[in-house]
Amino acid sequence: MKPNVRSLLPLVALLSLPLASPSVAWAKETAESKRLMKLRDSERYEVAKPKVSIKAGGARITVKAPRDAVEKIVLDFRHYEKFISRFEKSKVVGRDGDKTDVYLEVPILKGAAKIWAVVRFEPPKQLDDDTKIVVGRMVKGNVKRLDAEWRIMRIDDENTQLNLELLIVPTLPVPGSMVTGEVAYAADTAVTGSRNRAEKAQSKAK
Repeated sequence: MKPNVRSLLPLVALLSLPLASPSVAWAKETAESKRLMKLRDSERYEVAKPKVSIKAGGARITVKAPRDAVEKIVLDFRHYEKFISRFEKSKVVGRDGDKTDVYLEVPILKGAAKIWAVVRFEPPKQLDDDTKIVVGRMVKGNVKRLDAEWRIMRIDDENTQLNLELLIVPTLPVPGSMVTGEVAYAADTAVTGSRNRAEKAQSKAK
């Protein structure tokens, strides 16, 4: 029996679609990394998260160090307070299997309020060949919600892009835009401090 030409049309149309999505996404990542490398500074941004009206505040930067070296800095939870100026206190307070519980204190509203939370960080997860993420969720604290997501992306053997997105939902009646701006600033100090520490360690290793 010969196949019906009309029945084959949807399949032909599907196979003829350009495989553009992955290429476009990769091109955007590459362009962003190149722009940040040229900028040699951090860049803040905002991003919407599901099931919450407040946006997360984020920051991204490029680091002149291999991805594994940057990942080592991100996982150095107990020393955050030493190289991230906005984190006044950081202490590993427990473990749950392969997860790490970290106590953090972060001032907001120009020091008028202080956020504290125990954040449970998961071990690094591989998203693709070049990208790893480290996710933290609040276990307890004086806010309704605190999420943190580090994204560590290999640019090449000697350069890495580092992103951090922070979401804080306060218990106080504070405008969401104000909170987002504060946490974007905290994320900025985090990626910048991590960049400086990773590059310093890399220069000593050479």
